This record gives sequence, structure tokens and C-alpha cells, in this order.
Amino acid sequence: MYQHVQAYAGDPILSLVETFQQDPRPNKISLAIGIYFDNDGKMPLPASVLAAEQQIGFGVKSYLPMEGHAGFRAEVAKLILGADNAALAQNRVAAVQTLGGSGALKLGADFIHRWFPQAKVYVSDPTWDNHRGIFEGAGFEVGTYPYYDAQTIGVKFDEMCDFFRRQPENTVVLLHPCCHNPTGVDLSAEQWDTVLNIVAERKLIPFMDIAYQGFGDTFESDAYAIRKAVALNLPLFASCSFSKNMSQYGQRVGALLVLAPTPEEAQLVLGQMKFSVRRIYSSPPAQGGLTAYHVLSNPELAAQWQAEVYEMRDRIRAMRQKLYDVLSARLPERDFSYFIKQRGMFSYTGLTVEQVHRLRDEFAIYVLDSGRLCVAGLNDGNIDMVADAMAAVFAA
Repeated sequence: MYQHVQAYAGDPILSLVETFQQDPRPNKISLAIGIYFDNDGKMPLPASVLAAEQQIGFGVKSYLPMEGHAGFRAEVAKLILGADNAALAQNRVAAVQTLGGSGALKLGADFIHRWFPQAKVYVSDPTWDNHRGIFEGAGFEVGTYPYYDAQTIGVKFDEMCDFFRRQPENTVVLLHPCCHNPTGVDLSAEQWDTVLNIVAERKLIPFMDIAYQGFGDTFESDAYAIRKAVALNLPLFASCSFSKNMSQYGQRVGALLVLAPTPEEAQLVLGQMKFSVRRIYSSPPAQGGLTAYHVLSNPELAAQWQAEVYEMRDRIRAMRQKLYDVLSARLPERDFSYFIKQRGMFSYTGLTVEQVHRLRDEFAIYVLDSGRLCVAGLNDGNIDMVADAMAAVFAA
């Protein structure tokens, strides 16, 4: 029955994690998977999130509605769009609780493909690996738009803008509002203004995936691109995740927001989203969404949570600075300033595939073949070892 089924090559990130787990060396270091670790190398649970969990308890929970918990959906919309956003007061935003950020991307991709079946999707070059997989799985032809410039370790901004200007109406462009994964290289507010004006002129469909709100700068500024898109009345899709900033990895807490021109159209969109949910998993899990709702809706817990996220953000910044300091001292002839210019959990290191493999084979340090490094995996106990190993392979 299954003889015709093709083998699965495996996910490049998760497969590398499996290889790391099988490595017997005692001093091995994993900087591959996108998980925030504290300075002791542990996954911390913010005290605000723990307090919310204790408030709601872990007893039996009833099914949530197809679209998820109403309070959670309302609070997420306020967090991402701003509590005073006119689109919320006008009831023009359809919000759905999803199975993490991946579930939000999948729901949005299925919706767009159903109603705009001829559309093509473009993702940044490079992007998070699963972006392409999710949209291809929804039936899209997926291409790439210019983004990362390996020479300047910045953005190919002019090429990106020129590319968008050439695209036909209803082309979907997947954008990273902050903490670009995998490069850590973000657009400035002024660059976002330019890009989104082009998107508006060309009548493109922006799909913004924000998985790291609070890790770049502030919760407000990290959502700048999304709020600018709303101000321009773009046909916006925005997916979000609370895996990283609430440590709700296994709870799968995410949301999809869709901006519509009228309240009536927002209800049509919500109805189709509910229909899709019912056909796939019926309703989202309750525990994580309820926890997030209690954090977001309680002013004291919300303030505490944001402060805790900023502590995580600042620890990542400190690790970037330390990596820069050590590498600059070891190799003063090279410019490593990109480590402190990039934002968020990830960094494109400039390591070649050969150098990445040498790190793995000789030093038991695991980085993706692309050279992407999870800065949140660094701590005071391993950063000198990592920096020394990177200096050795850079100098060879």
C-alpha cells in the first residue's frame, strides 16, 4: 500500500538538532534551533506567564470556539495593532487564534489561495525555511525577492523595491516586520514607508509574520510595519506567535489578523477562517491561549511580561556585544560590527558551509549550514569557547 510513498529528507533545522543530540561529546553547544535560553542555558518561563498559569489552573478545559478565545483574540489585536487603532474600533479586523505562528501562516495561505488562486507568493532571500513549505503546501508557486546582501551584510533595498514595482496586482509578499529570520537584518522605519507605499501602489497583498515582538526594540516599534500597513489600508494578513516571547513553545499559541475594508467583509473573512479551522482541527488548544489572555488582559501582568521580554532582549544584545568584542580582539583586521547591528534571536554570521562543518566536526558547535546562529543560545559559560572557535575558522 505504501511502496509508492517517497522518503522525507527531513527538516534542516530539526535534523541538525537530532544530530546534536546523538553527539557524545560532553562540551557540545547547539546554536541551531530558535529557542530562547537564559544565561544558565535553560528555557525560562517568565514569572508573569507562570502567575497566569497558576490563576487559570491546569484542570479540564472545555472546547474553545473554532476561532479561539474571544478575549485572547481581542488582546492580541490590541498588542499588535495598538489599542487605539481605528480599524479595531471600526470592527474591520478578523482575528483567529491559531496553532502557533505556523498555523496562522497556513490558515492565511489557504484562504488567499482559495480566493486568489492565480496569485504567486514571494518570500525574502533568504527566509525561514518553513515559509516556503507552508505556502507551497497551500498550492502556491513560491519565488524569492532580493533581501540579504552578503557583501554589505545589509539589505538589498534598491533591488527589493525595484522587484516589488514589477509585480502584478494581488501578488503576495511575505514580510518580516522585525527580527528578520534568519539574518537578523531589518528595514528602518523610513525603508518600511517606502516599501509599503510601493505595495499600495502596485496593489500587492502583504503577509507579515511577526514571531519576535519585543525582541528587536520595543513592542510598539517592532510592530511599526504592521501598523503602517493598516494606516495605508492595505489588504493585510499578519501572523504572530507567542512561542518565544511567552515561552509557550509546546502550547502552540498564535494568531492570524486580517484587515478588511468594511466590518461586513471582516465577518466574511472570519467565517471562512472558522470553516477552514473546522475542517482541519475544529478548535485551538485552550491552555496556552487562556494563559496568554490572562497575561495580556491584566495590566500588572502585562507590564511585568513586557519588562521580562526586554530583559531577554537585553541579554541577547549583551551576547552580541560580547561576540563582537572577542572576535574583534582575535581578528582586528576584520569588521564584525554586523553582530551588534543585527536584531533579534538570529544572526547571519558570514560563515561558509565549510566553516560551519569545521565548527561542528572540530569544536562540537552546531550552527546551520547557512551560517545562521541563534544568539539566544549563547551565555557567559559558552561564549568564549564559541568566539574562539569562530575566530579559528575565520582565520584559516
